[in-house]
Amino acid sequence: MATARTILKTQVGIVGGGPAGLMLSHLLAKTGIENIVVEARDHETIRNTHRAGILESQAVKMLVDSGVEGRVLTHGDEHAGIDLRFNGESHPLNFRDLVDATVTLYAQNEVFVDLAAARKRDAGDVRYSSEVTELLDLETDTPKFRFTDETGAEFEVHCDVLVGADGSRSFCRRQMPDTNRKDFKVEYPFAWFGILTEAPKSAPELIYANSPHGFALISQRSETVQRMYFQCDPNENVDDWSQDRIWNELQRRVDGPDGFTLKTGNIFDKTVLKFRSFVREPLSHGRMFLIGDAGHTVPPTGAKGLNLAFADVKVLFEALDSFYATRNESLLHGYSDKALKRVWKAQNFSYWMTSMLHTPVDADPFMAKRALGELDTVTSSRYGQQYLAESYTGWPHA
Repeated sequence: MATARTILKTQVGIVGGGPAGLMLSHLLAKTGIENIVVEARDHETIRNTHRAGILESQAVKMLVDSGVEGRVLTHGDEHAGIDLRFNGESHPLNFRDLVDATVTLYAQNEVFVDLAAARKRDAGDVRYSSEVTELLDLETDTPKFRFTDETGAEFEVHCDVLVGADGSRSFCRRQMPDTNRKDFKVEYPFAWFGILTEAPKSAPELIYANSPHGFALISQRSETVQRMYFQCDPNENVDDWSQDRIWNELQRRVDGPDGFTLKTGNIFDKTVLKFRSFVREPLSHGRMFLIGDAGHTVPPTGAKGLNLAFADVKVLFEALDSFYATRNESLLHGYSDKALKRVWKAQNFSYWMTSMLHTPVDADPFMAKRALGELDTVTSSRYGQQYLAESYTGWPHA
């Protein structure tokens, strides 16, 4: 005999319990809007998934002002600029001087830890290790979704609004009908070879390096653990790279007449990060709305991924807050268009940074020299530096 499916009723059903889904859940709960979050992964898997995190000041403000644990202020590392390095020379950009703004280095999994703790503290209904299997009635006033938890128990959630926050492989996105969607995407012919190393900082700010041997990013994680990347083939096997080979490759990509030398240490994590540019239009169907990577992804060069997700959350939260206060759906109907304006600005910036800093596979000499000319144009012009600084630190929310 089949086990009966338990019916759960709430105002907003959120599929996906990463930072975007949890932030939306947190903001809704603060205003008394009931919600349920369902996440396929378990808490520890998300907590231990190491991903970089550069937070715009607006994202930091969203965390702090909404009452999430303030570790982003005590453990985050505020950065006032970056270093563009090419032709073996460093070109520092001071964001505070250029646009009176900063960013904060704070890993994405730490953002998750803080948000998950806030939802637990506030008795939020967040269900990890629960797989969503079906979406129903998206074009009605009561969309639904079914899920199975880790014990095998089956549930059906009835809600007023359904939110897909389930990442770049979004199940929710795939349920949108072919007649009501269009995808825009670019596949890049390279990836990033990323490491975590037990070493002191090599530099106080992030270094974005263009070299004849390919791109490198010298980032940080803490005083004793650092994150670094170098451009590689998407099919690269991390087991083919010894520690000495990795350090030699990173060093030759930042070598220059100034004698800059990386501080090395034991490498305890290696990964190949493939990436692409992707946008789904529209970001909604009926009473279902997509936020974050469920609706769009960007290459990591522009540090926009998590910030775009939080920008989506802000726009959708304001629409939901208005809807429940007035029952007027106008802001909900306008969510996709409003969010996509910022998405496409970020796509442009991320594509530009990626193209300017990476060496194409089988690089054409003209294109390689053109990229150096572009870097020289940007760094020799205050207006060029201001454009990069404004885009990197984040545009004001519309």
